[in-house]
Amino acid sequence: LGNHVSQKGSLVAPDRLRFDISHPKPISDFELEQVETIANEMILQNGPVETRIMAVDDAIQAGAMALFGEKYGDEVRVVTMGTEIHGNNKGKPFSVELCGGTHVTYTGDIGLVTIMSESAVSSGVRRIEAMTGDAARLHLEDQQKCLKQIASVLKVPPSKTVDRVNSLVAERRVLERELADIRKKLAMTSNGDSGNSVKILSTPNGDVSYFARIVENVQPRELKGLVDEAKTQLGSGIVAIGSVTADGKAGIVVGVTDDLVKRFNAVDLVRIASGAVGGKGGGGRADMAQAGGPNGANASAALAALETEICQ
Repeated sequence: LGNHVSQKGSLVAPDRLRFDISHPKPISDFELEQVETIANEMILQNGPVETRIMAVDDAIQAGAMALFGEKYGDEVRVVTMGTEIHGNNKGKPFSVELCGGTHVTYTGDIGLVTIMSESAVSSGVRRIEAMTGDAARLHLEDQQKCLKQIASVLKVPPSKTVDRVNSLVAERRVLERELADIRKKLAMTSNGDSGNSVKILSTPNGDVSYFARIVENVQPRELKGLVDEAKTQLGSGIVAIGSVTADGKAGIVVGVTDDLVKRFNAVDLVRIASGAVGGKGGGGRADMAQAGGPNGANASAALAALETEICQ
């Protein structure tokens, strides 16, 4: 990750480890895979873990790394393990550290390491957690069993599960869009022709078309799409569409066509509707605004209140 990395804390147990390091950003999945690969390469070497007592200056000159930046006495314990197998340092010791901790006799004693997680501990400090030995092996076996079960459900080889899942997700998105379109069409025609929902309201500045409707089985997030469609059909006018959720809450969206936004503000209108259903206001733009409230039973009264406001 870079020469800026230093150790900030650790936990070492027979079956797991925790390693905290200085690093300013999350470690990517690709970087974690590289870390895991390098660690397991050193484990598979099954090289001896060598310990020497050296003068501190000699140890630093020999390339020993003081991970904690601690103060040391005249003599230090230097632990060396592994042999570099890549790059310009190929054939040289992989790890040379000043360390007073306990260690395995050979790197192969660790058996295996698999990284479980990477997370933030504090600003500029990241934490890597991993399993080792039998715990790592059993974890990977469980993962393999899960993968086989998923592949069996999907009726594909394990190697094809990602492609199959991606395909299913894409199919679901298409179906969800189609279902939303069908719900919208049903909602807009369930009470007869949409023209039956249009009123011509007399206002001090001239007549205004007003489209108002309560729809069923439509999610609040889909109301804006319905309002846009109704505005297009009207050409000029004000649209107010409300829905009542399964738990009795109301959602209301008000739309104003561009030619009328100087006379009517959708935000002002939707706040009136919100008050009628027990809401605390609403928000949006002059041409489109949305609000909600806990009293879905008053949704029709909210649209009626809008009609009264428009006529004033």
